[in-house]
Amino acid sequence: MMTLVESAQTEEESDSVEDIGLDFEEDNDQGIMNKMDRLVEWNVEVLSSLLQQIIASRGGVVNGISTLSNAERNIGTGVGTVLDEFTPIIPLKRFEAEDLRARRRPSSIDIGEKAKSQLRTYLSQIAGMYRDNPFHNFQHASHVTASVKKLLTRIVQVGEGNGLAASNDPVNLADLAGHSYGITSDPLTQFAVVYSAIIHDVDHPGVPNAQLVKEETRNAQIYKKSVAEQNSVELAWDMLMSDEYSALRACIYQTESDLRRFRQLVVNTVLATDIVDKELQALRKNRWETAFSSSSSPSLASFGNPDQEEHDNRKATIVIEHLIQASDVAHTMQHWHIYKDWNE
Repeated sequence: MMTLVESAQTEEESDSVEDIGLDFEEDNDQGIMNKMDRLVEWNVEVLSSLLQQIIASRGGVVNGISTLSNAERNIGTGVGTVLDEFTPIIPLKRFEAEDLRARRRPSSIDIGEKAKSQLRTYLSQIAGMYRDNPFHNFQHASHVTASVKKLLTRIVQVGEGNGLAASNDPVNLADLAGHSYGITSDPLTQFAVVYSAIIHDVDHPGVPNAQLVKEETRNAQIYKKSVAEQNSVELAWDMLMSDEYSALRACIYQTESDLRRFRQLVVNTVLATDIVDKELQALRKNRWETAFSSSSSPSLASFGNPDQEEHDNRKATIVIEHLIQASDVAHTMQHWHIYKDWNE
């Protein structure tokens, strides 16, 4: 069976920076975008396309979310640290087959200039929060995003119907949803994973968590473990919740349940990028074995069966964690000319 990392480096032509729009140019007198601007703009387009998926799944509805202000203010509070929010099973949203067949084409959705402007501003701010590290920088985050986007197409069958690939072939989401543990039918999940890739190393100091703990830095005293990862979630989330990004948030979620699912997906996904902590890795390995053990499969596999849905959610949760991990180190598995483009 092909591993996620091996899958990320197959099909050489699809891995080129030109194909994903990241062939870099430096500033010059003709006003060509510099590297950072191009990275920001590419990430804007990636997230914009996924926002179209989310809005299409809601029938095109984007209302104000002022009624969620208390929920937004309180989410993530009163539970300790970000690590304390982790859960081994995230319930994904289920869609009836008829709803999937009737879903609007994402290309018909306009997220609006206000939301797109806020998205561009937000990502520019995120880029500025990355330090000038040799590795944990915004270029690395964008590379991880490209890898996540690639790997999601390996789980979510590609086509215009799900917004994650360039193919024009029609896709019947109702037929595909059962083959991806619910990830196919829930565009909010896809958005959350890609968003997490973009923010996963925000403000990373460029040294391992163990060193931060040894030096007793302020963040190490707060978080104890997964120091850099928890800090990244806190900083990126707090900024997203500010008033200036209300139109952007309204595109992402419209209900408190969607807000909470989005938050949980971001927490789990970013925390999974801590691959050095042996205790967390052992727990993650055990969750994978539990999810994919033949003895753990429910006897009845049908839509609406609570046991089957929990089983699928367990699988989806751990698959997402491994997907972001594979993407975080995918540069080491790529062809030499691709590796050089991203590491010179």
